[in-house]
This record gives sequence, C-alpha cells and structure tokens, in this order.
Amino acid sequence: MTASGQLAAVGSGLRTFAGDVAEGFFEITHNGLALLGVLTALTVVLLGTRADLRQQGEDWLADRLLARKVAAMGITPEPGAIERATAADPRELPREQASVTQWIARKYRVAPEPVAALVAEAYDVGRSSKLEPTLILAIMAVESSFNPFAQSTVGAQGLMQVMTSVHTDKYQHFGGNYAAFDPRTNLRVGVKVLQECVARAGSLVGGLKYYVGAANLPTDGGYADKVMAEYARLYQVARGHALPPTQRAAPAGAADLRASTGGTQAPTVVAKLAS
Repeated sequence: MTASGQLAAVGSGLRTFAGDVAEGFFEITHNGLALLGVLTALTVVLLGTRADLRQQGEDWLADRLLARKVAAMGITPEPGAIERATAADPRELPREQASVTQWIARKYRVAPEPVAALVAEAYDVGRSSKLEPTLILAIMAVESSFNPFAQSTVGAQGLMQVMTSVHTDKYQHFGGNYAAFDPRTNLRVGVKVLQECVARAGSLVGGLKYYVGAANLPTDGGYADKVMAEYARLYQVARGHALPPTQRAAPAGAADLRASTGGTQAPTVVAKLAS
C-alpha cells in the first residue's frame, strides 16, 4: 500500500472513531435526559401524593434561599415584619384625622405615620365608646407624649399610662401584660379604664381625677386641667382651625369647650357616657 493509501486509511479510521464517539455521546446524553425526565416525572407524582415530602422540599428550598439572602445582606430578612408595624399613610386618612395627625406629629416631634395609625384607632374606639377621639388623644399626649414604651415610677405603662398590674384582667383578653406595650392595645385598655372612671365619678373632670389616681386626694396636681387644655386644642384642630402647635390655650372645663362654628359644645359625646 502506498503512503497516500495509508494516510487515507488512517483518516477514514479517525472519522469512523469520531463518528462512533459522537454517536455514543448522543446515546448517553439522550438516555441521560430521558432518565432525568422519568425521574422528574416520578418526583412530581410522588410529591403530589406525599404532602409531607412536598413540605420538606419547600422548607429546604426556603432555607437555601434565606441562607443566600443572609449571606448577601448581612442581616436576616423578615418580610412579615411590616404586619407588626403600627403605622399608616396620613394621606389616606379623612381630612379631619389627617389634620390632627400632622399637628400632633409637629408638636410632639414624632413620625406622622405611627401617629396616623393611632389617630385612626382613636376615632374608631371613640365612636364605639362614646368618647371624643380628641379627648383620647389628649390623654395620650399628657400621659406619655405618644411614647408607647413610657413607664412611670409607680408602674403605669404605655401610651395611656395604664397601671398594668391593676388592670391585668383587661390585658388577658390581648394575650397578657406585655400587650401593654402594643400601642393599639394600650389605647383600647386605657379607654376602657377611662370609661369606668367617668361612669364612677359622674363627670369627665371627675373621671380624669380617678384616672390619674387622685380620687382620694384633695387635688390632682392640675392633671385634669392639662388634659382639658390639650383636648381644647386638638378639638379646634379637628374642626379645621389653624392652631400653631406651640400655642397654649387656657385650661377649660367640659362646659367651656366650644367651637367657633355655632357654639357647639365639644364634650357632648362624653356627656352621654355619664348619663
């Protein structure tokens, strides 16, 4: 055989070898993909019939994704945390509530979003309890300056400075005493305590004296006057009056709280509670 013939034979052999390798690779790949498809189908069927395995798979995948997020961010993300936030958009409130929100936020230097949620809650609770919402907000202002974690030297806690140890029974409906530091819960319990105090005293001012724990004392130290003065300011703001946050109003009794529009008495809703 000549040299050229030998080269041709070698080339033909190489082509045959390459063809065999390619065909073998195709067969392996084809069979591998087919096997993968079968395994995938069996896995889907198995997961469809075994809820426990499906849950384990989802948990494993969630853990892997969480681990990657933690590694990337350096903190553990918690998407559900927003549900615990006591906050709302003031722009979504009715005009009256939005005005009260912005006034409180400026005066007490607190964020308007959490104040918006408290104002909305005060209006809701006020309607059901027959108490003026601006009165409820005035008590919060005097008691805690809208600090939900405030605590007095005698153990009054939260926004409305409720004596948690005295009113444990009320907090049991919300899961226990720690609920005193949930702003909405503290507001509701505080309003309930105020209702009881007003009913017992027979008047709003007398009820405030009970509320602050001065029922058996000769004076409440000016507490009722402070609350009623702030109530007067908030009531005017709610009625659309442009009252500067720094403006001070003279202390007023229940009969002295009147709006300029028609001379309507402010605490008429409160009066229903004592009657």
